[in-house]
Amino acid sequence: MSRNPPPPTADIVREYGPFDGASAVHGVTHDGRHVWAAVGARIVAFDPASGETQHRIEQPCDAGTAFDGRFLYQIAEARIDKIDPASGAVVASIPAPGQGADSGLTWAEGSLWVGQYRSRQIHQIDPDTGAIRRTIESNRFVTGVTWVDGEFWHGTWEGDESELRQIDPASGAVLQRLQMPSGMGVSGLESDGADLFYCGGGGSGKVRAVKRPRRTAVK
Repeated sequence: MSRNPPPPTADIVREYGPFDGASAVHGVTHDGRHVWAAVGARIVAFDPASGETQHRIEQPCDAGTAFDGRFLYQIAEARIDKIDPASGAVVASIPAPGQGADSGLTWAEGSLWVGQYRSRQIHQIDPDTGAIRRTIESNRFVTGVTWVDGEFWHGTWEGDESELRQIDPASGAVLQRLQMPSGMGVSGLESDGADLFYCGGGGSGKVRAVKRPRRTAVK
């Protein structure tokens, strides 16, 4: 007999993309109005209501994306670029903790939070220096990361299986899981601050809006 029931399947409410002929989505963030998706050679902003692309920034972007209320942060190989979203100019850069092995990125509590895919870790780092403030261990490969209403979530992707997981930020214990449908991976991850998660779909070139659970499950 199974010790634990299978997790519920994620409720996908909409798909966007592919964008500008891009073959993959590496990072996703939300600025309060637009969803930004890192698609390799550029970052595109689209209107989540219409799905139309509103803005493009030509910058290398091969992993996570974040927004601090004013600036975008974008992982590009072994660094994290701080970008003015209006002009597209890079105003600062810091070293990425994984030195090219980084995955997800989000902003919360005055820090950047960086997923490390194969090392199964999430680092809280200083946004000005890149110094690691603390590390959270996971028991799965880590892709996108996001905070919403005090909840910490990250994506996983191993083989054909992908999940969204809420974890305890102090212990790393899994509090809640959502399973993506077979063949749908999660690369980037960001909350809209309300009812939706935006999930980068890796090689599909799509961003998927997933309904956020309203109650934390107790294990």
